[in-house]
Amino acid sequence: MAAKRDEDFFWEAVDRGELVAQRCQGCGKLRHPPLPSCSECGSEAWEVQRLSGRGRVHTWIVSRHPTQPDPSPRVVVLVDLEEGLRLVSNLIDAENARTGAAVALEITNVNGRQLPLFRTQGA
Repeated sequence: MAAKRDEDFFWEAVDRGELVAQRCQGCGKLRHPPLPSCSECGSEAWEVQRLSGRGRVHTWIVSRHPTQPDPSPRVVVLVDLEEGLRLVSNLIDAENARTGAAVALEITNVNGRQLPLFRTQGA
């Protein structure tokens, strides 16, 4: 049996329709992306913390492949989650991209894989 990777718990939660992060059991700090130990206190003990999936766009770009154009604009966002973490993802409704926009998680099937994407709220 293959050893589990540090991020396996994250993708298993996404497959269940949840967004999660690690919470250090030593100091309580939330962290993402997943790491084997806490950057704050060095503890290797952690638990899974479910996240709200709500936040605001910190910044965004329109990503363009250099040789294979996308059929529609692909917007990459850096989301400030309510819990204080930042997450890089894609924005589903690219036409509503703006800094400060309220967004909510939308787990979406992309080429047979569940991905944590975001959609603007109240646009």
